[in-house]
Amino acid sequence: MADETRLGDYLADLADSGRRHTDPLTAEQIRARGEQRLRRKRAALASGGALLTAAVVLGGLSLIQATRGSEPPAVGPAPTDSRFVPPTPAPGEEYAGELGYVYGAVGKGGTVQVTVERVRSVRGAATPGGGVHTLTLPRSTLVEVRRLAGGNAADVELGELVEQLAAGPRWVFAIDYDSEGRVRSLREAYWLAE
Repeated sequence: MADETRLGDYLADLADSGRRHTDPLTAEQIRARGEQRLRRKRAALASGGALLTAAVVLGGLSLIQATRGSEPPAVGPAPTDSRFVPPTPAPGEEYAGELGYVYGAVGKGGTVQVTVERVRSVRGAATPGGGVHTLTLPRSTLVEVRRLAGGNAADVELGELVEQLAAGPRWVFAIDYDSEGRVRSLREAYWLAE
């Protein structure tokens, strides 16, 4: 019986000791977790403040550049006919195309202004489709030509074709526009009969 009593006392002391040591550890863990959350919150606020500061600085820089004047787009149409709206690509398409006679080319400094008369392809022949507008493109715009280059396929800068395109409607081109209405390519539609 004495052994059972001592065993009982020993277990009671052990249980007491366990309670004393677990309560402070639980409290310490709670404090540690609270401090960890506080540190994370402070770090999030600091990084958010840094992002806000960066956004304000970038916005200010863009406003400063806007007051200096923007640079002209590399390749972009400048239609004089306000009713002309460049075609937009269909969903999933990269470009939207337009067929048209390109003529009346005039070189103006680093640009070339051309007149475009829309056409439709009917049984392999170009048929006027209505609508005339002008485009102003950089002289360095590459144009895919074939008949204009003597029957050999070549890429030629638009500035080199000003004389050939200065006359009336003769050469039909496929003009590709991107989603922002900029001309992305000019391709001679040599497959259409004149």
